[in-house]
Amino acid sequence: MTSGVADMADGTQGGRRSRLISGPGMLLVWLYGVMVVGAVSRSAYQISTEFDRAPLAYSLSAIAALVYAFITYTLVRGGETARKAALACCAAELVGVFVVGTWTLIEPSAFPDATVWSDFGMGYLFIPVLLPFTAILWLRRSRTAAAAV
Repeated sequence: MTSGVADMADGTQGGRRSRLISGPGMLLVWLYGVMVVGAVSRSAYQISTEFDRAPLAYSLSAIAALVYAFITYTLVRGGETARKAALACCAAELVGVFVVGTWTLIEPSAFPDATVWSDFGMGYLFIPVLLPFTAILWLRRSRTAAAAV
């Protein structure tokens, strides 16, 4: 039998991991999954066929794909540790979107081709800038809900 303190430390409730994909969390998993597919496909194609044309842009798209995949994994995994990891990664993603988005506007010559995060994700309907905000709100809310149980 697990103690309440041990349950809180690993994010379980009565031996069961707390779910992050209930309600709006399921939509977040779906959207992050779509972004994984889009970013992986885009970066894999670009890196394998024309990497010398825009290595920075294509590398940043690959990094975005890894970030999206990790967040998707942590949301599906659940538990307090996964929630904290997803929260940190979403914050890093948001910083990346703002840095790359601003950089592409200030110095467009540095990006002969777009990244997933170029122009704050305009090529992806601004989902790359909206998704981390939404995920952070959901992850903060899920912590509050888990603490109340």
